[in-house]
Amino acid sequence: MSISWFFTNLLAAFLLPPLSLVILGSLGWGLSKRFRFTGNAIIITSVALLLALSTGAGSRLLVAPLENRSLPVPNPKMVDAKAIVILGGGRSFAAPEDGNRDQPSPQTLARLRHGARLHRLTGLPILVSGGAPDRGGESEAVVMASALREDSQIPVRWIEDTSENTAQNAAHAATMLREAGIVRVLLVTDAMHMSRAMQIFSKTGLTVIPAATDFRSRKPLSAADFIPSAGSLQSSHYALHEWIGMLWYRLRH
Repeated sequence: MSISWFFTNLLAAFLLPPLSLVILGSLGWGLSKRFRFTGNAIIITSVALLLALSTGAGSRLLVAPLENRSLPVPNPKMVDAKAIVILGGGRSFAAPEDGNRDQPSPQTLARLRHGARLHRLTGLPILVSGGAPDRGGESEAVVMASALREDSQIPVRWIEDTSENTAQNAAHAATMLREAGIVRVLLVTDAMHMSRAMQIFSKTGLTVIPAATDFRSRKPLSAADFIPSAGSLQSSHYALHEWIGMLWYRLRH
């Protein structure tokens, strides 16, 4: 397991819900012994935030602004790109229904589906990007390439399988593409992730056209969106991860 990947995920766990709100509530409980009003206020705030972020309506406040920055490419044939770059979004380990082979996660499958559609529309070659920072099983890129080849009969020209994060996705993919004389690409990733990906890809010298997929904030609100659920909390977690990541990339890069 990569040490940097482990500590990045550990830090993220402390910054993001639900753990961050559990810590905040615990802090309030500790303070309430001496400062009852302040401690109770912190406890109530942490519980209220956890409930709000666990609803579809609450998560949308974080998700929608990200997705509104990342509209899908209107006409792929008209953008004059020379390649399609698909970023990995995780993998499922040792799928028993497929001989215990690693498989793309649902998030990655959505990206692959959109990348395959763009390939059929444009005929452009594909680069898949994603390593194995947990050092377990095959890299995301190898799993993605296998899925495209076996499920969609689409070849992959470049496999970038060493990156551990979006910054490395950008740097390593740009190196491979420039060696092939390519500087203008379609970039495929989730709508929530696209802003951060574009932020870092724009610094590589590539001309990048966003081709976002997996939009989560387009469904009209309903009464069910005000009922807490694990799925809505996961969306809030993901969106906050992207907001914090964008800030970090701005400071670092």
